[in-house]
Amino acid sequence: MAAEERSLAILLRALQGLTLKDFQEFKTKFWEAQVEGGWDIPKDSLEEAAHPGAFISCMGKNHGGDAAMDMAIGLLQELDQGDLAEELLEEMEKEHQRQYREHVAQEFLWYREVTSCPGENVSINSRYTPLSISWGPRSQRGGDHGAVTSSHGAANTSDGPTTITAETLLRPRGDGHTPQVVVLVGAPGMGKTMTVRKVMVEWVEGTYRRFDYVFCIDCKDIALTQEASVVDLVSRCCPHRRTLVGKILDGQKRILFIFDGFEALGFSLVEPKEELSSDPREVKPLETTLRSLLKKTVLPRSSLLITSRPVALQSLGRCLEGERCAEILGFPAARREEHFHRFFGDTNKANMALGFARGDEVLYSLCTIPIMSWSICTVLKQELTQKKTLVECPKTTTQMSMFYLSWLMRCRDRDNPQDLQKFLPNLCSLAAEGIWKHKVLFEEKEIKERGLDQPELLPLFLNEKIPKKGVDQGNFYSFTHLHLQELFAAMFYVLEDDEGAANDSGALLKDVNLLLESYGGSRKDLTLVVRFLFGLVSPKSMKSMEEMTGCRISPQARADVLRWLQGRLGGSSQPGQELKVSELDTFHWLFEMNEESSMQSTLGRCTDIDLKDIKLSLYDQLALSFCIRGWAGLGCVTLRGCSFQQEGPSQDLPRSGASGAGEHPQPELHSPIHLLCRALQHPGSSLEVLRLHWCQLSESCCAELGELLSQHPRLARLELGDGTLGDPGVRRLCQGLRQPRCQLRVLR
Repeated sequence: MAAEERSLAILLRALQGLTLKDFQEFKTKFWEAQVEGGWDIPKDSLEEAAHPGAFISCMGKNHGGDAAMDMAIGLLQELDQGDLAEELLEEMEKEHQRQYREHVAQEFLWYREVTSCPGENVSINSRYTPLSISWGPRSQRGGDHGAVTSSHGAANTSDGPTTITAETLLRPRGDGHTPQVVVLVGAPGMGKTMTVRKVMVEWVEGTYRRFDYVFCIDCKDIALTQEASVVDLVSRCCPHRRTLVGKILDGQKRILFIFDGFEALGFSLVEPKEELSSDPREVKPLETTLRSLLKKTVLPRSSLLITSRPVALQSLGRCLEGERCAEILGFPAARREEHFHRFFGDTNKANMALGFARGDEVLYSLCTIPIMSWSICTVLKQELTQKKTLVECPKTTTQMSMFYLSWLMRCRDRDNPQDLQKFLPNLCSLAAEGIWKHKVLFEEKEIKERGLDQPELLPLFLNEKIPKKGVDQGNFYSFTHLHLQELFAAMFYVLEDDEGAANDSGALLKDVNLLLESYGGSRKDLTLVVRFLFGLVSPKSMKSMEEMTGCRISPQARADVLRWLQGRLGGSSQPGQELKVSELDTFHWLFEMNEESSMQSTLGRCTDIDLKDIKLSLYDQLALSFCIRGWAGLGCVTLRGCSFQQEGPSQDLPRSGASGAGEHPQPELHSPIHLLCRALQHPGSSLEVLRLHWCQLSESCCAELGELLSQHPRLARLELGDGTLGDPGVRRLCQGLRQPRCQLRVLR
């Protein structure tokens, strides 16, 4: 039954309670009122409607919508039929609540992701993954508790993090007290809006039975509003009748207001010039109306859930008392896995993507940030759609990070490239100075001295840490993730200088050669910074940076980086001397550049790989394989005491899918040396010697080696030096030796 038909059915039941005289008077007044309203209901039709059923039939053909129902309620009150009017209003309120729930389900249950095709929507129930948060009063967070660590990538608090669902936010405390105001804080991309969306859907599903209504107000949508009443704000959420909105608020129903993205309002929330309001219908300046809700002078029994970036906390603190504050820390390890499975909806693909992400500790750590995890899943899903495997996935840590930064750029409150071009170099300078000084917390004065105190940009990259009450110091700031600080530190050394920028004599020396020399000496903590350095000077990153930020990466910095690498590989060699690559980082640097021409020219004089005692993660193997595939002059590979992380799901993967039903079927696993052998089989390979000494080779490894022997046209010497092969492994190896294309001459 359509909404209009249900409304008319409710009105019919009310009119059937009138006497014939009252019904005739109701018809007369209704016609007079509808003439003033301009509706097209013929008078003859109304006069012929001798009973309520005929009248409703006439209205059904010329329905005046909500205004007609409002008028009917008013006419019943004029006829001293207050009880009928109240009954009709109550019935209409029930119908309104049903319609509102349908509206909320339609608005919040399905949403479109940035990369979705037109018409392709995603269900919040299939995608939402619970987050790890830390409870605690706002005044207790900050100081030492705000330090960023590589394991969490976000602020920690004295109460300790806990994994919650959206429903947990509004539960009573341990003492049984239910807070009326909850503030959910998080940096951009940490999942605040997704959590709000989940709360709205759970209300529709009956999770929050203690609330008759939940109204969600997107602060970006009201940011330009000058004046409004509470009724005005709520009416934005309701596509139905304004009269009933007022009735709901007048009746002090159990209401939860959600203000999503409070920082978008830009309010200081200082003491207003006007008095606070106590009437939900009273129109006041928007700031005054919101302050009235926060201060509980209007609708004091209502509850509030406010989401905000850290930058707006001080402003909110001027209005709130006794609020419960929660800070989003992101995904813990188990939830990262759950998010991958929910995103892919396919067990095998999710396991492959998880294996790829786990192979790089940096990449997997960045998955703590929900939007970063989503970015990585998006890129890997595109790869799996095209190739059905991630063995040759060219996506690097730098490329993944740049994808994330491109998303952050879309979070800007305004599009002003000039502001960003001035802001970014100063941000990179702050990051670099912090890396040199082993520093992850920055004082407020450092932010201001660098001109970073810009509310439209600062919260995109740094979290604000508010000190404890009674501590006489300014706020502290930290990058949203330690690895992002390292990325910006690398940017500092490769971005071109602004010709109009002033030369600060006290500024950090911008010398990429000094950075590289320090890394080559004692500063091995700069490993990731140097890796990002190579990724940023790739042609793809250089183009992406200019398009995304308007800032250019210096061609001279690229030349310096490549020259340093060439010198590191063969600086002390004699002409004609065969060169070995014995440092795993070399392969990571070239992999981050992801540029075959640079890789080939860099390794052109080298003929051997010689690695010892390294536990090769999947990401290590991908970097190594990338270089081997394009390395025409590689003649000898020697690995001693190296082990290989196996491609495929780990033991701690969840046993059930995103839906919670059934078990994940375990995909067929490749042998631990699958990536290496695949790379060694590339066309044009010059490999003649392969040594795998004490590498814990299994029977499946022998099968992989047998396949390599049967296919490789030049491999003449194979040394295994491993006593764990066993008879089955030797038999698998012999199968390859019997193949006609096998050229092996020495097997040890």
